Amino acid sequence: MRIRLLGPVELRAGADGFTTLAGAQRRAVLALLALGLGRVVTVDRFCEALWGERPPASARAAVQGHVAALRKVLADTPFELHTRASGYLLTGPADEVDALRFESLTALAADHADHAGHADAFDLAGATGTVSGDAEAIALLEEALRLWRGEALADLPDTPLRTAAVDHLKQSGTAALLRWASLRLRQGMGAAAVPVLEQHVRTNELREELVALLMRCLHQAGRPADALAAYHQARLRLDRELGIRPGPALQAALAEVLADDGPAPAPLPPTAAAARVPEQLPRRMVDFVGRQAELDRLDEACAPDRAADGPVLVVGPAGVGKSALVTAWAHRAGDRFPDGRLHADLRGLAPAGPARPDAVLADFLHALGVPTDALPADRAGRAALFREHTRDRRLLVVLDDAADPDQVADLLPEGTGCAAVVTSRGSLEALVALDGATLLRLAALPEGDARHLLERALTPARVRAEPDAAAHLVRRCDRLPLALRIAAARLAAQPEWTIAGLVAELDDEQRRLAVLDAGDGLGIGPQLDLTHRQLSSSAAELLTALAVHPGDEVDALASAALLRTDPATAHRALGELAAHHLLTGTAPARYGRTDLVRLYGVGLLAELPEARRRLLRERLADYYLAALQRCGLLLDPGQEDAEPPVHAPQALPSVGDIRTALDWFRAEEPAVRALVDATAVTDPARAWRLALTSGSLYYGASRFADWLARAVVGQEAAERCGDPVAVALLHNCRAQALVALERRHESAEAARKAVAATDAIGSIDSADSNESTDSADGPRAASARVRSLATLALVTAMLGSSAEAERLAASATTLALASGNRRRLVDAKVHQGWVSLATGDRDGAQRHSREARELLPPTPVTQVHLWSLLTEAQALPPTVRDETADLAWHRLLAACEEAGLLYLHALAEQSYAAHLLARGRQREVSGRLRTALDRFRSHDRQAGYRSEFTAALEELNLRSADWSPGR
Repeated sequence: MRIRLLGPVELRAGADGFTTLAGAQRRAVLALLALGLGRVVTVDRFCEALWGERPPASARAAVQGHVAALRKVLADTPFELHTRASGYLLTGPADEVDALRFESLTALAADHADHAGHADAFDLAGATGTVSGDAEAIALLEEALRLWRGEALADLPDTPLRTAAVDHLKQSGTAALLRWASLRLRQGMGAAAVPVLEQHVRTNELREELVALLMRCLHQAGRPADALAAYHQARLRLDRELGIRPGPALQAALAEVLADDGPAPAPLPPTAAAARVPEQLPRRMVDFVGRQAELDRLDEACAPDRAADGPVLVVGPAGVGKSALVTAWAHRAGDRFPDGRLHADLRGLAPAGPARPDAVLADFLHALGVPTDALPADRAGRAALFREHTRDRRLLVVLDDAADPDQVADLLPEGTGCAAVVTSRGSLEALVALDGATLLRLAALPEGDARHLLERALTPARVRAEPDAAAHLVRRCDRLPLALRIAAARLAAQPEWTIAGLVAELDDEQRRLAVLDAGDGLGIGPQLDLTHRQLSSSAAELLTALAVHPGDEVDALASAALLRTDPATAHRALGELAAHHLLTGTAPARYGRTDLVRLYGVGLLAELPEARRRLLRERLADYYLAALQRCGLLLDPGQEDAEPPVHAPQALPSVGDIRTALDWFRAEEPAVRALVDATAVTDPARAWRLALTSGSLYYGASRFADWLARAVVGQEAAERCGDPVAVALLHNCRAQALVALERRHESAEAARKAVAATDAIGSIDSADSNESTDSADGPRAASARVRSLATLALVTAMLGSSAEAERLAASATTLALASGNRRRLVDAKVHQGWVSLATGDRDGAQRHSREARELLPPTPVTQVHLWSLLTEAQALPPTVRDETADLAWHRLLAACEEAGLLYLHALAEQSYAAHLLARGRQREVSGRLRTALDRFRSHDRQAGYRSEFTAALEELNLRSADWSPGR
């Protein structure tokens, strides 16, 4: 033995015997690593073990110091201490840790007893067993019990985690003692167990099964008076400290003693039905890993001093390991329920229908000793009898795979010493509301636990040989234990396969669910089939329709568009899918889904006719187009594509200003991006409209690189449609994105192509034409030409050609006036104001910008309002009084802050700093430039490039006295 935990914590590093490590905290670190041998122990768990709920600021550094010291001490042992991303891992032989050796010996004792033919190897009622099997089990248990040297972890810091660990070890030790004494009793050698039992009863007199076993051993040793004294002493203490009467175990032992006052040299058979201790738990899963937080939560929720008496409800999606978790915990906590462990598979999702509560009640009552002829005929009578039989017991009841609250209601035990744990794929909200259930939602395994599961199933060496492939496999299985076990089983059955080879199969989305199907209903697909059968028609329809949605998240508005219904109906359908754990709430009214659920939906979608699939895709694209139009108007009221979509949705996002519009866009941008890319070939007319309409929102959200990528895709889609106006608009969109990215020469080339594309449209002869536009493409072509000329004017001014820029800007304004379209004129005037400022015409810049603002209603404030205000502020003459100028600047900065326009706000801060510098107010400049730099850096992270402004400000290092405003 190298590490001893069943007493003071000690380590034997060399040949000089065991030593106590210096420092209680260092001993605690070693104990935690040894108890979790082969598993990663997180730094947070070390902090909890060392300092409880309030670790100091230096806690992590202290843990690192203890680990470094332990590495040196462990150098001469078979143990290795490894560093992992989330914590530390100790590896080595489990038999060299006394607590783990103890677990191994007690498990081996159980195996020997089972092989000897015992139905219950440790039946506390005294059933006869095979002598040789008992003898082998007794020897193993005695070896295990000799490992104890006092209270476990005796010299560690007194924290809640240490207390929990000690309690767990103590319960295991007491359970082993009970098993050993029971076997001695069955051999007719109960007298040999009396001294040990008396010692333990003195410190644990409230443990009724311990006192009951002592009574039987005393009775068998010919000491019935002492047995009765032990009973009465326990009875008095139970009444005094807990206010309860002796339970069935003590009552049964008393009945045996009273039935025969003489010595009992041989094991006694059960003499009362009340002595039956049912054990119905399924066998524990050998490769169960992780879930420590959930196990602790179950411990807390089922503890004798728990705050609520309701059941614990464990819910989660298919394959997440609800049953495995509860079974593992029930075996671990079983000794806390000495009157038995009941279990029922309620078959909530079974095709043949769920289990009938009256049948389950009959099974439970039989297990509790009620004969068949004493069973009531109806459910209500059986429920009443079950409550009566559980009222004074300490039972654990596990109800697996519940269908609904009604199925569970009569199966919950009555006694305050009982606990019930229910698993379900549904949310069973009524059980929480009406029965006070404690809800435990089970999510997918953390990355580390998922990898550990693979290592347990495949051997650590095989997994560590392909770490990247193993990580990829974990992701492809959505970190679901069922999927991981199926994948591991396939690899275990084919030792010559590589993990990477299986991952390649899983990468094929059309085959992934098939690969994760082990047959006979064991697979992710078959399990999702069971859930799908429980859905209402609207929820099932939505699950299928969501397969056309390319985003990771969806809301009620997009769902309503897919179902062609109102948001309230869609919200109910989403709620139902979430209740069955097919979706997960990520934010209020927003839901996410896993890849495996998405692929299941794709399979459902494939069963629909092509026309129906196409209609769903069109509805979704048209919803996003309409939503982009509404939100985009708050940034660019002159946006080009205002034509309503074919499938107009019933509801759109409720946005009233720039900030709420951008909030919506940031949440939905991944879906918009994926939708543009997905429809570029299959539905190019919608793809280019989506790309074009999202442009102002990409700009407002500082997503410049993504904007350019979508503009390129949109341009290619427009070219596929053969629509010259669309081609011109998308060339211009690309030019705007390029100028935002400060790629000005490329922007000018794209803008020229946009202008050239409008030249090909016969209804417009030149940029100076005053001729009306009579063709169907006339208004669209005029809009495209105004936009293209205005963009080309701006970038031309940036490149230094002032005269040409002024001519182009004037041409755009002239054409906008001729068209009679107010929105086109706003756009032309805004650009003309920018060009005037860039060419040194302050009066023109002020006039054009003010005219643009006055063409718009004062509310809602749009991005065009703010750009015009910025130009007007930048163009203020030097003679303007400071108070007047400051009022204009502060009005602009406050509006930018309220709107949440990061880039525009940064430019405004930088420009105001330049204004202050020009006015000789140097003391105020540094703070403004620092704010501008912070905002430019934030913008750059979103935009995907490093702005010239950021570079200039960083070069100045906030100290330059030679700063001139730029655009």
